[in-house]
Amino acid sequence: MTRTRKRRMMIVLLILTGMSVATAVAITAMQSNVMFFVSPTNVAEQDLAPDRKFRLGGLVADGTVVQSGNSLDVQFDVTDGNNNVTVLYSGILPDLFREGQGVIAHGYLRNGRFEAYEVLARHDETYMPPEVQRALEEAGHPAAKGADA
Repeated sequence: MTRTRKRRMMIVLLILTGMSVATAVAITAMQSNVMFFVSPTNVAEQDLAPDRKFRLGGLVADGTVVQSGNSLDVQFDVTDGNNNVTVLYSGILPDLFREGQGVIAHGYLRNGRFEAYEVLARHDETYMPPEVQRALEEAGHPAAKGADA
């Protein structure tokens, strides 16, 4: 092999190595930011790590919303018809948040309770997130019937 070919081969190998490292870093970064949807039944059935971030979805259980006096702290249960998960949230709730409505909360499971850092409510009478719709249908919940996915 001539000197020019060796130099070209080294450049090609360096480019391939750089591309491989960049791809590995990108895939690792994406995996740490992926949030999975979990229903209350999945929470009851699975042993979830306390530091694992996920989305909890279902309906706000009737009679479970408790707001603290002078703070923004609120506690409520999310249900899929079979199981309930208690959610703790500190912040301003969406205007459409109320009992019996579909919600998705982003956060962590700690000490048997879900600590949310964001709560989203469905935006009209016909929309429900597809994951929540599927979980409610699997649980046989009557609120799932008639809602568009």
